[in-house]
Amino acid sequence: MKQGTFGLIVSLLAMSAMAGGAPSAPFARQNEMLFQLLQQDQGLSQDQVDTIRSIFERSGFIGQGNPAITEHPDTPQGCQSKLKEQSISYANPQFEQICHAKYMAPLYDPKTQKPEEARACIDQFEFPDVPCTYPVVWVRAHEAAEICAAEGKRLCDAHEWEGACAGSLQPPDYRFDLAKGVSPEEGIHRMRAAHNSAHAADKSWSYGPAYRSGICGTASHKTPGCPGGGWSKCGSNTYPAGDFPACHSPLGVYDLNGNAAEHMNLPLNPSQMSSRGSKQLGYTEMKGSWFIFDTYRAHEDWCRWRAPFWHGTRVMDADSHANYHLGFRCCKDP
Repeated sequence: MKQGTFGLIVSLLAMSAMAGGAPSAPFARQNEMLFQLLQQDQGLSQDQVDTIRSIFERSGFIGQGNPAITEHPDTPQGCQSKLKEQSISYANPQFEQICHAKYMAPLYDPKTQKPEEARACIDQFEFPDVPCTYPVVWVRAHEAAEICAAEGKRLCDAHEWEGACAGSLQPPDYRFDLAKGVSPEEGIHRMRAAHNSAHAADKSWSYGPAYRSGICGTASHKTPGCPGGGWSKCGSNTYPAGDFPACHSPLGVYDLNGNAAEHMNLPLNPSQMSSRGSKQLGYTEMKGSWFIFDTYRAHEDWCRWRAPFWHGTRVMDADSHANYHLGFRCCKDP
């Protein structure tokens, strides 16, 4: 047996044990439609699409959720009709000129910079970063990083996501000094406490200074009997990306609150920073709230809030976390 085939079988068996089931033929067709969309809408080359397809196939579960049990609260067609009725278009020629990519927004500090001076861009929507398309979930952090790289992008650092949400990209403030000489978990705990304390007085959400129900994709429902994870028990009941036009940050980034939670990179030293070109990334950080947050606020979700060491691993570890409500978005250096 070839090593590649053996590796795929081992991966599928491991994921089946964790997820409690197996993907279906409709799921495979759903992914193929997604690959076609990436090529047609995002302009990816055949080589790029083939690389992304291989990442999906190695996983066996990456996609838009288990079609047998997922119940999306709106359809792509419904999303498109809504935007048409409101005369809303997400096309932004200025952003495309700055970021050299479709549906990306420049990251900068509006008090001191112009958009053209941005040193980084972020996807405006959760991957696949196409309006009125369901976000991709069941993706491990290392797979998210690999998919971003296949697109010529990278996984964002935590402070970049936070700046996109708060409407101002600030210099990195990771307090690396607090992580020296201790375990990664303790270092993250100390860095997180210092960071959250520093920003406790300036809490904000992507859409404004106070939490609001109904403005983002946070009013869906959890599959009855879903125990917290499991392919056969937990549907990815997300909304199409951009289904809530008011759910955006001052920098023009959508669905940071609600819909899918998102993988990001949390560095413990400068050599682990994606924004400085590192391929040896830091630790997993899950950002944003998710699609049932109006009824079940499981944790804080303000823009610059950093989570505890949940399911913590190195980003590039083979067993980094995946779940039915967890996706990602990418960043890019223009």
